[in-house]
Amino acid sequence: MIHDKDYIMRIVKQFSELLATMMLGKNEGELKDEQTLFETQMRDVFKMDFDELSAKSVEEITEWVEAKDDAHQIAYYELLGNLFYYKFHGVPDRNFALHAKVYYETWLQKSKIFSLPVMSKLTVLNKYLSEAT
Repeated sequence: MIHDKDYIMRIVKQFSELLATMMLGKNEGELKDEQTLFETQMRDVFKMDFDELSAKSVEEITEWVEAKDDAHQIAYYELLGNLFYYKFHGVPDRNFALHAKVYYETWLQKSKIFSLPVMSKLTVLNKYLSEAT
């Protein structure tokens, strides 16, 4: 029997993996299929599209994540970091960069994992933010 929370976490992890694959450009599928899968995953996890999510402040999204079980928060922060970094990577935007930076830093603090890929992304984000100011 699949518990509700286990199902949600599986979707969160699958979406995070999809974003990582899309960022690396290793997806061999059609762009239309990729976008449809992205939108479906967004709705499954966040119950809204990316435009609605990105219109929310960092504080609003953080409150939403903090209301989740402690064990699930780390996965959500990683997903949010990947999501906003993916969007920033496609369209450099200060708002996307700030969101990605906050969520990656929170993920590093909560997970207590040292990740070179995340550190590399933070370097890119910090460089962009310092040049954009």
